[in-house]
Amino acid sequence: MMEDPSFDSLQLSLPLSQDSFIQLWDSVVTPPISTIPTADNEPHHPWRPQMDILLINDQVLTEGFDENLFELPAEILAKDGVTPPSSTVPVTTDYPGECGFQLRFQKSGTAKSVTSTFSEVLNKLYCQLAKTSPVEVLVSKEPPQGAVLRATAVYKKTEHVADVVRRCPHHQNEDTAEHRSHLIRVEGSQRAQYFEDPHTKRQSVTVPYERPQLGSEMTTFLLSFMCNSSCMGGMNRRPILTILTLETPEGLVLGRRCFEVRVCACPGRDRKTEEENNSKMGNGTKQTKKRSMYFVSAPATTSTKKSKSASSTEEEDKEEFVLNVRGRERYEMLKKINDGLELLDKDGKSKPKVSVKTELPLPSSGKRLLHKGEKSDSD
Repeated sequence: MMEDPSFDSLQLSLPLSQDSFIQLWDSVVTPPISTIPTADNEPHHPWRPQMDILLINDQVLTEGFDENLFELPAEILAKDGVTPPSSTVPVTTDYPGECGFQLRFQKSGTAKSVTSTFSEVLNKLYCQLAKTSPVEVLVSKEPPQGAVLRATAVYKKTEHVADVVRRCPHHQNEDTAEHRSHLIRVEGSQRAQYFEDPHTKRQSVTVPYERPQLGSEMTTFLLSFMCNSSCMGGMNRRPILTILTLETPEGLVLGRRCFEVRVCACPGRDRKTEEENNSKMGNGTKQTKKRSMYFVSAPATTSTKKSKSASSTEEEDKEEFVLNVRGRERYEMLKKINDGLELLDKDGKSKPKVSVKTELPLPSSGKRLLHKGEKSDSD
């Protein structure tokens, strides 16, 4: 190695002429970098900067570099709540997705003894309080590993959709479970997890998706609803919808299904009644809770048999008819007309018929009327 030239020796070696910088730089002789010794075979100089880190081989840098060094682990992300953002108003439209996500319910009929029944006509589930309702899940394509099923309850009507569906205070106080404020529960699974969104405060429950067992095409999981639809302080007779979504472990929605739920004491009876009302509405007959107004000309009786002889007007007048009238004002008007006609009939029957006799004109004065068999004076 060359000895380090001092400043004085360097100054004497420089030419005295005013050369350019390029010529000056070319005149300086530098040793190749490969001949510079490392710290292992050269004594340490305190005034010289350490070159060990700068002269490390590139291969050593690439072998020991971890590409995931600056990525947070999944545990920290889950702890901090770094999840896909949830919308304020949940979507309630069906979306089968690439997996062909579908739901199916067992056929229970409308008997009074059933605890859960589903109406395909109304797309509505009727169930009793805290009773298990089986829901069958079908997919046409296997979802990714770790997929979950999420159940969320929302109000159906627009004026209530922003409110969070919770249990009533009465049922919450009676329950000792940790998630006692949740309306929907998953039964029969120890892996169910209950969540509450920190922004919207909506509650949901998830359960891992399981593959269908051998010889079956669907997976069944059990839902329970822990409040009646009529509970004060809870749903308070406001209709609700249940949204079932198939999601990835990161929260990406793969499929969505939605149906209405009514929690009541007699699911079979309520389903039958609402289906009948729906069919009547479809046929155009509207039912009202108010009492129908009838225009009755006499005490309500069934119409008598029509007279066979059409020529007999007296028998036709005895027939009675019932007329349905809509509106109180119209009813009162027609009733007055009918009362007036009835009064005319009664007046006509009560007056005796007077026989009018035709009288012959009296003769002029001075003359007498001749009777049969008499002769005049002139004769």
